Amino acid sequence: MKQIKLKIVTPEKILLQEEVAQISVSTALGQITILPNHLPLVSKLVSGEIIVKKIADPEHSRGNNHKEDLMAVSGGFIEVLPDQVVILADTAERAEEIDEARAEEAIKKAEELRKEKIVDAEQFALFTAQIEKELARLKVARKYKRQRTNPGIKIE
Repeated sequence: MKQIKLKIVTPEKILLQEEVAQISVSTALGQITILPNHLPLVSKLVSGEIIVKKIADPEHSRGNNHKEDLMAVSGGFIEVLPDQVVILADTAERAEEIDEARAEEAIKKAEELRKEKIVDAEQFALFTAQIEKELARLKVARKYKRQRTNPGIKIE
């Protein structure tokens, strides 16, 4: 099975760099999935999830032989080239690294600040973006937890 090179980069580090079977990301126009031989494209990413499917056993690449990695992203850009995909993320973290309690607390704090402060449009947008980022982190963490609890169940 053909694969595509994927590189996910944040300002702090290279989060992932390897060959994968497919990548799904949240863009400004909706969720897209990139497979090998995808048309070239550049798009803005929004807060959401990155789903990376890898071939678990390249020797036996037929059927449902995929391993799935989940990550939360807060925004950035994706560039799809003929032989590779590059994701430049504002922030990105693997599902297993997300602290659900901290994400829930950050949502509450941002919602309170948005409500109690008399904010201008810029501050309102900032608090809203923070809420969206934390909601995406929480969604990815919970999805990862459900998949680990019920490995036979595929959750979309």
